[in-house]
Amino acid sequence: MTRIALLAHRHRPAASSRSLGRWRGRSLTGLLSAIALTITALPTLAQDDALRLDDWAAIERAAKGQTVYWNAWGGDSRTNAYLAWAADTLEARHDIELVHVKLDDTGTAVSRVIAEKAAGNLDEGAIDLIWINGENFAAMKDNDLLFGPFAEALPNHDLTRPETNPEVRLDFTVPTEGFEAPWGKAQLTFYYDSARLETPPGSIPALLDWARAHPGRFTYPLVPDFTGSTFLKQALIELATDTAPLYEPAAQSDFAAVTAPLWDYLDALHPHLWRDGRHFPASGPEMRRLMGDGELSLAFTFIPSEPAAAVADFQLPPTTRSYVLDGGTLGNVHFVAIPFNSSHKAGALVTANFLLSPEAQAKKLDPAVWGDRTVLDMAALDEAARATFIDDRDNPAALPADALSKTRPEPHPSWMARLEATWLERYGSQ
Repeated sequence: MTRIALLAHRHRPAASSRSLGRWRGRSLTGLLSAIALTITALPTLAQDDALRLDDWAAIERAAKGQTVYWNAWGGDSRTNAYLAWAADTLEARHDIELVHVKLDDTGTAVSRVIAEKAAGNLDEGAIDLIWINGENFAAMKDNDLLFGPFAEALPNHDLTRPETNPEVRLDFTVPTEGFEAPWGKAQLTFYYDSARLETPPGSIPALLDWARAHPGRFTYPLVPDFTGSTFLKQALIELATDTAPLYEPAAQSDFAAVTAPLWDYLDALHPHLWRDGRHFPASGPEMRRLMGDGELSLAFTFIPSEPAAAVADFQLPPTTRSYVLDGGTLGNVHFVAIPFNSSHKAGALVTANFLLSPEAQAKKLDPAVWGDRTVLDMAALDEAARATFIDDRDNPAALPADALSKTRPEPHPSWMARLEATWLERYGSQ
């Protein structure tokens, strides 16, 4: 059984050994006083109604000693290391144990919450926090599987200045309505080895011409890996004769007609891909490894600073360069959400607020750590906090400062599910 499965099926005792450990060494008087305080606090811990979002101090008190099971993608060592840093910091400052339950697919967590609700588990859920966006958020929201609204009650949420940055309240065209808290920004970014490729293709149609001239030097991750699925959406947006239907539910459009140019394109592209399009890398990190090994000359990522960070880590050659397609690329905000039946909502709230702190956001932005873009608005920070976001290191593999000004919005989440299903039907047996 994998670590994910072990964590998912673990029976959580009423008081963990870690919790019991805190009682050891205390005097009887101190122990009785602590028990009295615990009894006093029980209504707040046990009842969702008592979690007053306007009393943050009470939430922080209730969070002490809780174990927060955070279901989050675990496919990248740099991301995992950042989450481990967050766990260490939360334990030191808030007495919260943060457990990263590593997922291959966020849909696994959604399915578990659905199963718990069907079984009548309304307040002892195994998941306290989920890294989420897109179709998974839409599915949980539509099925009343989320706790909240809570996001705008987080003290650090004001630092995102949502009035001037409406993208922090919108997830794949779906209004978040406070049921998830913004955490980071992503945008499709291409990178190439300038020692092998002088002028990279600037559009999806140009990419096909380039692939024909350089067979086997490009590929994309196996769908439904989110990086691979994002490539499908980017291609569809550039190839569709009318993009308006993509921002409405797919069921309201003629899916076959809208997507026909995409399938024609992929039919033409696949014979010129790495391994003739009969095999695909499992993920974005796997595609990056192929670039590092020299098997590919051109690749892409959803983390704009990833190529520069990989050069610094000696995973990619120093001749690596990054760029965005001429017409712009897909970008979105990613979020964290709390299931309706989370066992430790106070701990999850404190965790979500910490992830929005300038300290946590600046560390996440550092290319040497992760390189994930911040959701904070610099105008909302004081001078000292703003200074922590400045990176004046010279790295030729990094994007120019204004490269991300052209951002294409994500289609409605229903398109991603239909695209993935159709892709698997057409190419999954290869």
